[in-house]
Amino acid sequence: MKYVVMILIGVGLGFLVAHRVSKTEQGRAFLAKMDATAKDVADSVKQGYAAREAQLRKRSPRA
Repeated sequence: MKYVVMILIGVGLGFLVAHRVSKTEQGRAFLAKMDATAKDVADSVKQGYAAREAQLRKRSPRA
């Protein structure tokens, strides 16, 4: 339970900091760059997962 509370506190503080940072032009630019980077990482993970899944399906006789 302690870990759940700590995670919730961290998430809350993260949202608070992001809200405050987004009030400035530099902050908005920073958050936009972070968002783009996160999307790039997510797309790379999706592509890698799909490629690996295709490899495994190709080898599996049950597929």
